Amino acid sequence: MDSMIKTQNLCREFRSGQAVVHALNNVSIEVPAGRLTILRGRSGSGKTTLLNSLGALDRPTSGEIWFDGKDITKLSEKARDEFRRLQTGFIFQSVALMATMSAYENVEFGMRIAGVPAAERKKRAEESLELVGLAKRMTHRPQEMSGGEQQRVAIARAIAHHPKIIFADEPTAELDTAMGLYVMKAFKDLIATEGITIVMTTHDPNMMEIADRVYTLQDGVIIDER
Repeated sequence: MDSMIKTQNLCREFRSGQAVVHALNNVSIEVPAGRLTILRGRSGSGKTTLLNSLGALDRPTSGEIWFDGKDITKLSEKARDEFRRLQTGFIFQSVALMATMSAYENVEFGMRIAGVPAAERKKRAEESLELVGLAKRMTHRPQEMSGGEQQRVAIARAIAHHPKIIFADEPTAELDTAMGLYVMKAFKDLIATEGITIVMTTHDPNMMEIADRVYTLQDGVIIDER
């Protein structure tokens, strides 16, 4: 199984007064391409810090992150911005949709920011919403949708510019179990149809059986892998 991402001895330290907090401590993992990888652990375990490091939102204190064979820890800030804009998509617990925009407009606006040419945006926005099962809800605004539907709009927005990888931080935390599993099914369908790689954080045990790979973190250390 090919790897999309490999990390080697990844460390991230933060200072809290005189103390040093080791948010990540020599983390070495592999993220298989075209699969769903889950980072699990309790609050404060380091899973979000790891996700942000993999997505170039945060720089590790030491160690390496190889993305498609390139060490992204050595990229300049400008190159990191370009990497995030072109290669990645992000989904957060707070879906952060524009309340005054329809589902279609939210997705199309995301593509503008990503630099997708105008000629491609309409078709791809419609395709992306159809992929997550919202073809009939394109004209609805967020307040007219359920939490699960809003999260699927956020997924459509994240995949519309054809990223290689999606990073999702607790995407089902605010949803009930049924809606959470529906969103996870949307993830699996996207992996099958689009070939996207997805890395997500969660502490929900209901999601573990759906993943292709699971890393469990505790105090910044990988304590289990399956």
